[in-house]
Amino acid sequence: MDEYMSTVRVWGLTCPGFPEEVGRARRWTRDILRECPCADDAALIVTELGANALVHTASGDKNGSFHITLALSDQAVVIAVSDSGSAGTTPRIKRPDQDATCGRGLGMVEILATRLDIHGSDHGRTITAELRMSKDCGTAPGERTC
Repeated sequence: MDEYMSTVRVWGLTCPGFPEEVGRARRWTRDILRECPCADDAALIVTELGANALVHTASGDKNGSFHITLALSDQAVVIAVSDSGSAGTTPRIKRPDQDATCGRGLGMVEILATRLDIHGSDHGRTITAELRMSKDCGTAPGERTC
């Protein structure tokens, strides 16, 4: 292979800040990753992060939007969801009690992902989740792969 060739493929989708766009983002993710054993986990992560962008940031405002980037290689699927930010909220993983009716989403993403990063400020944030691939879809002790 030529040294300038990459086996990483990258897709992007910008969605207007409407609730139905989360479903479109989920279907888009499944379509792209239909041959990938991580497709269901990736679709769930996109759904959760997209919904969080609409509910907790300016992305859900009248003229808001959120952007999804999918990167696929033989080793991993990387999902990044960028929002419009908000001075009122900061994404964080919560540990709610069993009777709580919300607050589990980002924790669920953390469990599904091999790695989770949150970057940005009140003017916009990007949450990136990585799902590692394995040929046999097995897991090594202490590492989640799909």
